[in-house]
Amino acid sequence: MHSALFYRPGQPLSLPELSAARLDGHVIEVGEGFMPVDTVESAADRAVSIADLLPPRTAASGHSAAWVHGASDQPPRVHHATRINRSRPRTYSSTRIVYHEHRLDADDVQLIGGVAVTTPLCTATTLLFELACTGGDDRWLRGLLSALPRLDGELRAHVEPITRRPGIRAAKQLLARMLADQEVVTR
Repeated sequence: MHSALFYRPGQPLSLPELSAARLDGHVIEVGEGFMPVDTVESAADRAVSIADLLPPRTAASGHSAAWVHGASDQPPRVHHATRINRSRPRTYSSTRIVYHEHRLDADDVQLIGGVAVTTPLCTATTLLFELACTGGDDRWLRGLLSALPRLDGELRAHVEPITRRPGIRAAKQLLARMLADQEVVTR
């Protein structure tokens, strides 16, 4: 979609004007912005909608990347960003962003709509190990695996050879359970 059709509050319409247009059925809310109701929402639109939230030299990751890739129709409440540059930012603090300090490899990042986002495989791996180590809601990983059907095989092939990483045993068991559940649903 052309950037002229994506509206951020204050550019050129104010938030009250955009909210009124949404109530009138002229625009829909996409992440941190709005777009005309008769356009099709894409991964690029979702990525562009959170571009202003991401700190410089970071990529959308975790739940945010899963949302960009189509894991859910609603964005996460708090977005995740991971460093992609060698230099570290001095300080970054926001209640809207969880900043991850480790640096991503170039192969783990792709540009979507001009915004750096972790690849589906990197995103799924991150979500899997987060679940294995801390538990929590698995809807983002399940949503990502159902949105991108070939990703489950790629994720299995990527995780199988890993032997030394915190939570690897739990991650492999969790992945096996999730893929078995997914096979039952598709039958």
